[in-house]
Amino acid sequence: MKNTSKAATLESMFPLLGFEQGFLISKEADITACFKVRLPEIFTVGTEEYETIHSTWHKAIKTLPDYTVVCKQDWFIKEDYQPDLNREDQSFLGRSYQLHFNERPFLNHYCYLYLTATTKERMRKQSNFSSLCRGSLVAKERQDSETLSRFAEAVSQFERIINDSGLLSMVRMEEEELLGDRRGQGLLSKYLTLQNDQAGVLQDLHLGAKEMRVGNKRLCVHTLSDTDDLPEIVRSETRYEKLSTDRSDCMLSFAAPVGLLLSCNHIYNQYLFIDNSDDNLRKFEKTARNMHSLGRYSRSNQINREWIEKYLNEAHSYGQASIRAHFNVMCWAEDPVELKQAKNDTGSALVVMDCIPRLNTTDAATLYWAGIPGNAGDFPSEESFYTFMESALCFFNGETNYRNSPSPFGIKMSDRLTGKPVHLDLSDLPMKKGIITNRNKFVLGPSGSGKSFFTNHMVEQYYQQGAHVLLVDTGNSYQGLCELIKGKTKGKDGVYFTYTEDNPISFNPFHTDDRVFDIEKKESIKTVILTLWKRDDEPPTRSEEVALSNAVNLYIDLLKKDIIHLPSFNGFYEFVRDEYSQVLAEKKVREKDFDLANFLNVLEPYYKGGEYDYLLNSDKQLDLLSKRFIVFEIDAIKDHRILFPVVTIIIMEVFINKMRRLKGIRKMILIEEAWKAIAKEGMAEYIRYLFKTVRKFFGEAVIVTQEVDDIIHSPIVKESIINNSDCKILLDQRKYMNKFDDIQKMLGLTEKQRGQILSINQNNDPSRLYKEVWIGLGGIHSGVYATEVSPQQYLAFTTEEAEKLEVMQLAAQLGGDIEAAIRQITALKQENND
Repeated sequence: MKNTSKAATLESMFPLLGFEQGFLISKEADITACFKVRLPEIFTVGTEEYETIHSTWHKAIKTLPDYTVVCKQDWFIKEDYQPDLNREDQSFLGRSYQLHFNERPFLNHYCYLYLTATTKERMRKQSNFSSLCRGSLVAKERQDSETLSRFAEAVSQFERIINDSGLLSMVRMEEEELLGDRRGQGLLSKYLTLQNDQAGVLQDLHLGAKEMRVGNKRLCVHTLSDTDDLPEIVRSETRYEKLSTDRSDCMLSFAAPVGLLLSCNHIYNQYLFIDNSDDNLRKFEKTARNMHSLGRYSRSNQINREWIEKYLNEAHSYGQASIRAHFNVMCWAEDPVELKQAKNDTGSALVVMDCIPRLNTTDAATLYWAGIPGNAGDFPSEESFYTFMESALCFFNGETNYRNSPSPFGIKMSDRLTGKPVHLDLSDLPMKKGIITNRNKFVLGPSGSGKSFFTNHMVEQYYQQGAHVLLVDTGNSYQGLCELIKGKTKGKDGVYFTYTEDNPISFNPFHTDDRVFDIEKKESIKTVILTLWKRDDEPPTRSEEVALSNAVNLYIDLLKKDIIHLPSFNGFYEFVRDEYSQVLAEKKVREKDFDLANFLNVLEPYYKGGEYDYLLNSDKQLDLLSKRFIVFEIDAIKDHRILFPVVTIIIMEVFINKMRRLKGIRKMILIEEAWKAIAKEGMAEYIRYLFKTVRKFFGEAVIVTQEVDDIIHSPIVKESIINNSDCKILLDQRKYMNKFDDIQKMLGLTEKQRGQILSINQNNDPSRLYKEVWIGLGGIHSGVYATEVSPQQYLAFTTEEAEKLEVMQLAAQLGGDIEAAIRQITALKQENND
């Protein structure tokens, strides 16, 4: 059977003529400036920011001349996450993380803005005058140079106002981005194929009354083109109930339901038609008089006159500009069942906005055609409605999805809406931009909130990116990760210190690989010995300090000259007992100035044969300066009156030594609940020193706590930690709901940040295993992210005793290979699930 449907080539019908001087030129002589727009990330904007965004759009659009069409086009395209598996230095856990998210579907957002200068006649044309209905198009005479110059100046002012707002930004699109080049298709081709990849191929367009297709993609268009379909009240923002509580609000833009919350392929078109406002109002005045004259014949005429009068009163009383507007949601799918679902979802989203959904089949093709970038002048005027600019701007989509930090360094978190991995820099880029002044972090989360998973996930990524990581723990939270690193590096890294009766913790404070003893090292040794020698309430005299300092310096000189080959506390004790006693005798140092016998007697328990002879005489000769991942697990000794102070000093000395001597290398010290014990033992000065000084040495100090009372009542936390931690990280705070006012006051949180924190884990996807975490940077940027890890990472990070035991027992059977044990367990679980 012969095909009788009308057909034409795209080339003959295409409405655009070319690209000149930064503008798209249409065959109807319209000129269009095209921009890419950057919106704030979703769930990071509060009421005040939404008001500022609304005001910014309003100020910018007011600079545009009459007969300008503003078309904001938000694309929401389904894409799959493509993992980075080509890195040669990728770790076992890093690769498992990437594979876990392989082809994870998510909705990607692209925002474009088209400013089109057209004419009064073109603004009034209806759908039957669209270029889509012409047999052929003939290029008309272009706009004169003066018109183009005025419009270009207005566009520049528009761009400057948007970019100066601090919340929005826009970048002019170049010719290659619009028209494409050899590397791939441009925006025009992407629109005509409804796909965002670079290899799109133009397909047939079927523009029928019953169905519209772009290749195999079937389209449906819901329109907001009549005031009867709109809500009585519109706002710049709305409360998102799923993430709000009775004590907090989570805010989204009014149009968010047809934005990222609508999980199908769609384009949300927002049109504003800037007519001459005075002409519009004069026309309404005339219409109102006619309605008044005809009011006696029809009550509807009386009602219409009243509505027109209200509109005119509003315009004249508040100086409102009369414009026309139109909004439509264009979604598509290849599968008819999927398209039906998309239609239902779009209709439901419009209902959430208190709008009446209208599925437009009559003008679907014309609306699609007018949506071509640069062709807004072809929009059918009968599909628009009169309103005020402030009201129309409430329908602008106001947020985008989570963005990756443009920085090579960072950690991987997940988008809380879709689960897509997000690269997040919490240190370098915020420092460079002045958002933070230090890299220190404060982490607060109750038991079971996912705190250990987050900190394991963070320190593992820091380590893989070359950082030196030192952890002080009180619960074996990092044992699995440490053992994994130790096995992978064959003992070069992954040092785990813990205290048991069979294998007590031991050090050698006098050992260094390179025999370099700087001031920090010498002071650390003297501090250790003083701690063993004197009680907290018994400060040394000046003469005793000098005598001890001389003894340490003389012993170190012997080490440097290689006279003493195996440095240890035993050797130092013998040196003081034998050689240094002669030095004191020669100097005639009196017993009351330095009681040598008392000194040796008090330190005897730490000399060979004494009760604690293991503590400072380690025979491993381990220099921790070169070790990049070190864990001190001190739960067994945190209440020990003698061991704990010494171990604490040595831990701090290890990190301070790294801090001072490792130039240009990133360092991190993370102290879990142990900081409370450190503070109790009079070691608070170390914390104060760390938090105030570490930033100068490319380092960061992290304090982790789970007790809310600790931060409310501790002056150490308030003065030293919180005030010197520009990055604050909070996990699920619902257990502390009744105390959260105190937390908010202590941390200086805004109402927006309060709403973000109390929204944590309120609407988690049951198909994914994750916990959410709030991250605030310098009081300027904050957001909620998901900590989702692979099954392999879960086994490495878990703190559940049964799961840890299963991994360790299997690793013991495999010769201590933690990685092989994790691989075997995850493979077995995968088989059982399949």
